[in-house]
Amino acid sequence: MKILVVEDDPRIADLLRRGLGEEGHIVVVAPDLATARIAVGTEAPDLITLDRALPDGDGLELVRALRRRGELTPVLVLTAKDRVEERVAGLLEGADDYLVKPFALDELLARITALARRASLGAGRITIDDLVLDTEALRVFRGGVEVRLTAQEFKLLRYLAEHRGRVVSRTRLLEQVWDTQHDPGTNIVDVYVSYVRAKIDRGHRTPLLHTVRGMGFVLEARA
Repeated sequence: MKILVVEDDPRIADLLRRGLGEEGHIVVVAPDLATARIAVGTEAPDLITLDRALPDGDGLELVRALRRRGELTPVLVLTAKDRVEERVAGLLEGADDYLVKPFALDELLARITALARRASLGAGRITIDDLVLDTEALRVFRGGVEVRLTAQEFKLLRYLAEHRGRVVSRTRLLEQVWDTQHDPGTNIVDVYVSYVRAKIDRGHRTPLLHTVRGMGFVLEARA
């Protein structure tokens, strides 16, 4: 498993690099928020351990950004902030677990194993804000209410959801969601995007399916 360690203390970062590495994990270290934001996109970590007191801000800013984009990467907060209200705030912002420093490496490894197991159990669901795709039952819910989609609409929405937070071009959608026999000049992508948008966004305050002019489409909850 690839783990992104966001930690500005070199001693703790080195401890985590060695301890997690000995368990067979690939470890990427980011000493601040700016580096962590880049690493999330370039390294695609399976799990993140996150300090809150970073040189350029509160580590929870990264959690908020991930969850707004629909990213479900498990986040384990490692911090010296040990007050109950601080732990609660971290969990409410979207963190999956919270471990106070100083910590025992064995407990950290056990929590990472539990988070990885929980993530694998939820592999059949994709969540963006209050939109939920059940990729096994082929059902979609928005705000707890089921949204009825055709097979092709579901296929389109699923592809966008699997690439949530990233702009997907019309050409890529045509290649991946439809067969390559379609005329590249067809407007079928735009037509189906309008169908899906009407079904998942109409009546909801937060739109999720956005058009990026001249580039394509992106599924995300924007702040």
